[in-house]
Amino acid sequence: MENKVEYQKKPAQTPVETERTRNRKVFVPKVDIIETGDAMVMYADMPGTDEKSVEVTLEKNILTITGTVKPQEFPGRSIAYAEYDIGDYERTFTISDEVDRERIGAVVKKGVLKLTLHKAPQAEVKKITVRTE
Repeated sequence: MENKVEYQKKPAQTPVETERTRNRKVFVPKVDIIETGDAMVMYADMPGTDEKSVEVTLEKNILTITGTVKPQEFPGRSIAYAEYDIGDYERTFTISDEVDRERIGAVVKKGVLKLTLHKAPQAEVKKITVRTE
């Protein structure tokens, strides 16, 4: 018995507070998140991207990943039929204060973005001595 998984790209919704300046399709990349003892690792599928075309930003508690894909050109030819739609990628996440913002790492390999979000060290309980005056 063969399990067939249908994968369809979904267009990204334009957030109310931002406007896109390019007239291109933008898709929401599929993301897997794995939690380890000291970090959370995110894998985002962004086919057609590389380290030069992916951008990761963190502003306040909003982590945004974007990727730009250049359309493939065929000099002297035109595409008669295409099943794979070309467009950019965009996705945002709200992260908690448990993430160490100074130790976020990003690597792209074969169109897969790997983000490593290390957990911040736990604040130690400090006992304060109370004295009389």
